[in-house]
Amino acid sequence: MSQPSPQPQQIPVVVLAGFLGSGKTTLLNHLLHRSGGSRIGVIVNDFGAIEIDAMAVAGALGDSTVSLGNGCLCCAVDASELDQYLERLAEPSLGIDVIVIEASGLAEPQELVRMLLASEHPGVVYGGLVEVVDAAEFDATRARHPEIDRHLALADLVVVNKLDRAADGDRVLGLVRSLVDRAAVVPAHYGRIDPEFLFDCRPSEERIGQLSFDDLHQDGHPDAPGGDPHDHAGHLHAAYDSLSFVSPAPLDPRRLMTFLDSRPEGLYRIKGYIDFGPHDVRNRYAVHAVGRFLRFYPEPWPAGDERLTQLVLIGSGIDAAALEKELEACGSEAPHADEHGMWGVLRYVRDPEGDGTDPA
Repeated sequence: MSQPSPQPQQIPVVVLAGFLGSGKTTLLNHLLHRSGGSRIGVIVNDFGAIEIDAMAVAGALGDSTVSLGNGCLCCAVDASELDQYLERLAEPSLGIDVIVIEASGLAEPQELVRMLLASEHPGVVYGGLVEVVDAAEFDATRARHPEIDRHLALADLVVVNKLDRAADGDRVLGLVRSLVDRAAVVPAHYGRIDPEFLFDCRPSEERIGQLSFDDLHQDGHPDAPGGDPHDHAGHLHAAYDSLSFVSPAPLDPRRLMTFLDSRPEGLYRIKGYIDFGPHDVRNRYAVHAVGRFLRFYPEPWPAGDERLTQLVLIGSGIDAAALEKELEACGSEAPHADEHGMWGVLRYVRDPEGDGTDPA
């Protein structure tokens, strides 16, 4: 079976959804101020003529903002019109690393995702659906909007916000977890989540390609006043568990997909590079997983680089030692490729000639 051609670097587009008052704008502003050196382009879609949310974020973004008023984004534009806005933000001269669509509180997430998957713009790629819920008002919201159960089932990552205001936060967290389909559920106060749950923060140094292994380990903020590049205390994910995995042996694609298909709900983020050895000798595979969302990006091995699998996993309540053993068990010394071994992986490689539908 022929392997996919390496794809040009694309900007991930993350959909940020949630009902009115759930805290989407607060979360977005937090991401903007904690993005490290990354540049975030934002499409803000308010319901109504006065674009309050756009006003709230425009000062931080300047020319990187596209605002759509008078209706939901999924109703106001079709896929071809959305491409025009994406094209503006994907302009290379802007240097944007990730695009976030902050949907109206009355938007239909499924339609937004459908439009992104149907986009024909080669410079962007769908990066997952993040649903924000208000823990203090969750029961009342479900009563008024029973469709929230369907929205949660579609999400790749769910942020349970305003837990500080909920009298029974543990019950709400448990209820949300029972309604999701393998999505990661992240508890939050004031919309504060680690940006690296959603995208790779740009390192302070120049980089080549999507992500270097040094980037994966650069957890500090050396550009902050008095910042120590080796001090993890200031990072939000210091409160979470993480695992760095390196394997000199190639991974077996079938075993890896079994591992990924059974990853625990507390595993929020997986990123890095994978060596599949004889299954594709030309390319390494960048992997990006947010909750249940999963995508592989084949790219040529850099000349002179040692061929290693290098992964970082971030989660809460995960058994890092057990996960490391499971990943080690994915190693393979087989000198020849299984003819159909890559089929599971290739399901998660976007076909530039197809509709880009994500099977996850």
